[in-house]
Amino acid sequence: MQPQDLMLMLFGSYALDRGVCLGAGGIIEALGRAGVSTHATRSTLSRMVGRDLLHRQPAGRKMYFGLTDRSAAILRDGRVRIWQNGAVNDRWDGTWTLLSFSLPESMQRERHDLRSRLAWSGFGPVQGGLWIAPGRVDAAGIVASLGLAAHARVFFAAADSGTDIAGLIEDAYDLSEQAERYAAFLSRWADPATGGDPLGTRLRLSAEWLDAIRRDPRLPVEHLPADWPAAPAQKVFRALSEAYREPALRIADGLLDALPISSSR
Repeated sequence: MQPQDLMLMLFGSYALDRGVCLGAGGIIEALGRAGVSTHATRSTLSRMVGRDLLHRQPAGRKMYFGLTDRSAAILRDGRVRIWQNGAVNDRWDGTWTLLSFSLPESMQRERHDLRSRLAWSGFGPVQGGLWIAPGRVDAAGIVASLGLAAHARVFFAAADSGTDIAGLIEDAYDLSEQAERYAAFLSRWADPATGGDPLGTRLRLSAEWLDAIRRDPRLPVEHLPADWPAAPAQKVFRALSEAYREPALRIADGLLDALPISSSR
């Protein structure tokens, strides 16, 4: 895991929506428990400030760091993906979101940005400029946020009864790549070593799980291979997350120096 991923997990667990900044000393020690060096943590803090993911708040001779609106939005999205949506889509109503777009060759950067956002939001390419995603997705909001509304059309539809949905999914999505992410997570966490630091372990667990699911389009489970590993991987994650929750919280409470976010910010 990259230090930034672990940093976001730390702030997501102990600062998000609490109106507080975290002291640098506690951050350094917390990430040290997850295997990150002091130098790497300090460098990561500076980079995240530069990327508008954290803001500095000095207090006397101490320096505190808090979430920005941008990073808070990222973490709330991750929280929804982990705890509300989950990795198993077993309540699909048969609806697909279709997005058709056409961009001139001069807009290659915009095309790349659009495809990246679509992939993040669960879309897969069917052919040419036609992408699909299961369920009702705010595709109009995606293209509008990129200034591309004039180049795209959005539809909600259901497949004809004769459509091979499993084949459609295999054509539009790289199932093997996503399955490998879940298999790697299971290999790492299905039988974790005991005796590790609860706070550091939970930070690594959460960061690795978010990395596994963040590119998962949450395809309908009834059209996935019978041995699809998302369900067992999610079961392992939730059991371990709950097991480490209270021990990690006790350590964090005694370690992290929290300061209310300044009203002048």
